[in-house]
Amino acid sequence: STERSCLLRELHRFESIAIAQEKLEVAPPSPGQLRHVFFHNALPFVGFGFLDNAIMIAAGTQIELSIGVVLGISTMAGKYCGIQNCLFLFSFSSSLAGYVEALASRLGLSIPDLTPKQADMWQTRLSAHLGKAIGVTIGCILGMFPLLFFGEEEEKLEEK
Repeated sequence: STERSCLLRELHRFESIAIAQEKLEVAPPSPGQLRHVFFHNALPFVGFGFLDNAIMIAAGTQIELSIGVVLGISTMAGKYCGIQNCLFLFSFSSSLAGYVEALASRLGLSIPDLTPKQADMWQTRLSAHLGKAIGVTIGCILGMFPLLFFGEEEEKLEEK
């Protein structure tokens, strides 16, 4: 019973502090905090965009050819329908998203130190969305590296 009363007292104290903080005016996040939010959101999306694009380029042609042959459709029709993205690649690269986030946390990417009110402010949300958009864009550009190897294969086929 002593532990329960102690726990109840602490819960009431915590609740009164939370109520007091809710009534206080919270300052917007600093530029350093916004940069931290930006990079915290951008880095995992760089990895996701890289994996998604690299897998799509490397395996996409084979998937298109095999499914396209089975369904009897042309390559362009397969691309138009989004067969490769919908059936395999998106689900495969989405399953890797957790690993990318785990790697980012191992690299020391910590969660930004913001209050709940600061995390819900428009500046923070804008910084997070920009980080995701720019991160996936950079990742997709980096993930185009398999295209460097396709030219060599075409040249070898032309020589034969």
